[in-house]
Amino acid sequence: MCLGIPGRVVEITDVGNCLAKVDVGGVQRVISLRLLEDDLPGPDDWVLVHVGFAMAKIDEAEALLTLEAVQKMGESYRDEIEAFDQSAII
Repeated sequence: MCLGIPGRVVEITDVGNCLAKVDVGGVQRVISLRLLEDDLPGPDDWVLVHVGFAMAKIDEAEALLTLEAVQKMGESYRDEIEAFDQSAII
């Protein structure tokens, strides 16, 4: 199962290529913000992350509620965090 999970933008790593480091469940990875290039998020903004892309900006309250809900999914959430931990933008 692939989930979209909330991640907090830690830093913009490459503005020209729309890349940012995000924190998802304590795991930090560089993801693409290309789908949000018309309204790029900045540090401390929250985004919905799916397969290495930020799909949407979300507010912190929505992010925290979503995190709480997906954590209740147990194994599916752990699998998603593990997949995120093993991913990398090349």
